[in-house]
Amino acid sequence: METNIIRAIINLVNKPVVELKEYSESHNRANSMGEALEEYIKDIFAGTVNESDMTVRNRRISQCFSYLGNQNNPPDSIIRGGDAIEVKKIESKGSSLALNSSYPKAKIFANSKMLTDACRNCEQWTEKDIIYAVGVVKNNLLSSLCMVYGIDYAASEVIYTRIKDVISKGVNSIPGVEFAETNELGRVNRVDPLGITYLRVRGMWGIENPMKVFNYIYNRDESKQLNFMALINQAKYDTLEYTDELEQLATEVEGLNILNVEIKTPDNPAILRSAKLVTFTV
Repeated sequence: METNIIRAIINLVNKPVVELKEYSESHNRANSMGEALEEYIKDIFAGTVNESDMTVRNRRISQCFSYLGNQNNPPDSIIRGGDAIEVKKIESKGSSLALNSSYPKAKIFANSKMLTDACRNCEQWTEKDIIYAVGVVKNNLLSSLCMVYGIDYAASEVIYTRIKDVISKGVNSIPGVEFAETNELGRVNRVDPLGITYLRVRGMWGIENPMKVFNYIYNRDESKQLNFMALINQAKYDTLEYTDELEQLATEVEGLNILNVEIKTPDNPAILRSAKLVTFTV
């Protein structure tokens, strides 16, 4: 495999970026800070942080990713033969993540109605682990970046679809209203006497950010410019390439640490699972 989360951590440690706006402009990467964060995440996975030749960068990104999406169609990217990635920008360490109409994902599935055909057909796959990459960006500065797997962060799909279905059924059972089929919570047609107005009932999902969710094992060092953390359950960590290189790097680089921790299982917090907590500060 060309890249994975371990390769991305190694690339970040070797070439950390704090001045996100300056980085983005100097590399002609993006206009908004949200886009700049997405481009930086691509670069650390593809190993193109310092690549100024766009032809070389594009070719390398094409080698590493089988799918690149957009904000309206999660995930943001899929590593070729590997995990999906969803990037989220927040402005403070206490901010929640706005997921809009898409509930949190423990994994993504190729048969999901939320995916585009391009995503579904980018390679042969049925399910993939998903990495949530969350950056705290304010005043053009990247002060924190964390990466966690959906399986350690979000509950199983049935937890979310159950509440969605209950609400949808309740809305659609209101008497005297003409409903239409929709993937949203509900749609009411012919609201007005002319029959030309409709009402869409949409869910707006949100979730606490990983730094807040995992504050029982991780706290930022406020004296540092950049705080990075990655949380990888042990079962996943044992399947990943480049871990030996990362563990060697941790013995050489100040501020890079790998800790054995136990985290709560999203479906049942009474059950703890072993995980690796990788932290890095600059």
